[in-house]
Amino acid sequence: MGTRRQFSREFKLEAVRLVKDRGVTLPQAARDLDVHENVLRKWIREAMADPQEAFPGKGVMKPEQAEIECLRKEVTKLKMERDILKKAAAYFAKDSL
Repeated sequence: MGTRRQFSREFKLEAVRLVKDRGVTLPQAARDLDVHENVLRKWIREAMADPQEAFPGKGVMKPEQAEIECLRKEVTKLKMERDILKKAAAYFAKDSL
């Protein structure tokens, strides 16, 4: 099995423009660009769903993904703090008996 080809954000955006703005049919654009029709269709869907943030690049998160990651870390931290406070409360409750 060969290695997967990677395409730049600019290439993907230009491919989408071929179909959306220039009136090239999807099958023709896919042939011209040497990509599978389903790949081009997926790029078009992504670009239409979020034009500003489509194709952020390898290892780059969209803003909402970055926010979710940040919130997950915060939840983990808060759970640890809660658990520490529970143990401390149990320790001091036991001591006062």
